Amino acid sequence: MRTLRLPNQWQPREYQRPLWDYLERGGDRAIEIAHRRWGKDDLVLHRTAIAAHERVASYWHCFPEYEQARKGIWTAVNPHTGKRRIDEAFPEELRETKDEHQMFIRFKNGSTWQVVGSDRYNSLVGAGIAGVTFSEWALCNPSAWGYIRPMIEENGGWATFITTPRGRNHAKSLYDMAKADMAKGGRWFAELSSIHQTEALSERQMVESLDEYIALYGEDIGRAQFEQEYECSFNAAILGAFYAREMTALRKEERITPIHPLPGQPVHRAWDIGVRDDTSIWWFQVVGVQVFILDCYTANGVGVDHYAEVIQGRRQKYGWQDGIDFVPHDAKVKEWGTGRTRVETMESLGLKPRLCHLATKLDGINAARKTLARAVFHPRCEEVGIAALEQYRREWDDEKKAFKAAEVHDWTSHLADAFRYLALSWQLSIQAIEEKPIAPPPGKYMIPPPAEPTGHRIRV
Repeated sequence: MRTLRLPNQWQPREYQRPLWDYLERGGDRAIEIAHRRWGKDDLVLHRTAIAAHERVASYWHCFPEYEQARKGIWTAVNPHTGKRRIDEAFPEELRETKDEHQMFIRFKNGSTWQVVGSDRYNSLVGAGIAGVTFSEWALCNPSAWGYIRPMIEENGGWATFITTPRGRNHAKSLYDMAKADMAKGGRWFAELSSIHQTEALSERQMVESLDEYIALYGEDIGRAQFEQEYECSFNAAILGAFYAREMTALRKEERITPIHPLPGQPVHRAWDIGVRDDTSIWWFQVVGVQVFILDCYTANGVGVDHYAEVIQGRRQKYGWQDGIDFVPHDAKVKEWGTGRTRVETMESLGLKPRLCHLATKLDGINAARKTLARAVFHPRCEEVGIAALEQYRREWDDEKKAFKAAEVHDWTSHLADAFRYLALSWQLSIQAIEEKPIAPPPGKYMIPPPAEPTGHRIRV
């Protein structure tokens, strides 16, 4: 019988030592912002192999999308050895079974390891989860961590987040929080490793990589992508982002700030109801010529009754006056099994559905851009809703070296679609009440900007 020593024929590189040593000491919360080819997944795989044999439990490796996970980790091959990465980290001698379809491994000691996707986090069940890795965290649905976290906390487990930046989204927020906690001697480990710090590539290799990006994307976009992928810049624009300019202005003008809806005025909701039970909702109120975006919610695998309960909970928690539910036109199509339309189902649950304007997706996107110019967001929207709007992007065509008209279908799509319906509906919400919304009292609310925003905001 061969004796195995873990990690199996692998040792951390010098620049990987800080994260590795933290995890070896039993650290349970870590985020590593690192450049491409840093070896993020390899490090965590080998550390998970050790953890699974230190404590019998279940462990997950979470990718942004389930289908992406198969290529990204399950079948991925180490170019230096020609072997599958999971076979290197989890050699056959340790395994009892391996399920190729479920991307699942059961070890002989009783521990399990599985690859999962953040796009279907609601379907994850794991009472014995003791460790989770979020790979490419900046592209993951941030709601997945909110769902998994109670499991990890209950079991005294660990969570590791590894990623390259994708704009100033939830990954940046988590890194900033973790860095501040680390500075105070807290539980978190936070590190940003750019190519200049690790020197993992030679000057010649860096030049070649930059040239490849420029050849693929053009001068401006290519340099921005190199800065993002290798220099770990949070300021690089997300490739193909629909609302890059508008979201940059939103942050620059500090329009993410605690706001309260006007009393006595309804708070409306805009819905996207997906074909696979993916549903997203935005809460909003029109104040003068500004649109107050108060909250958002997204989930899948649950019925309309669940969302009715969420809406009722928000109403009770914040004291919001009930408004209209703006829904897309496909909500009036009858569903199999019930014989009722979604509109009828919503009405039976005490909701107030109203069909929003029928428009093309392009018209909706243009309406969303104009709405974002006059929008003010409550910070509770940042982690999920704002992150989705910043990350919502077009597909890139490698052959034509241009963006496709179609968007990337991932966790951001439904929140972005719901916001389009909001953009097409907020003017209808003004018409739905007898009086035009009153102006905000001085000193309490923001002064509405002019019809054509100048980039400046005035307070009284």
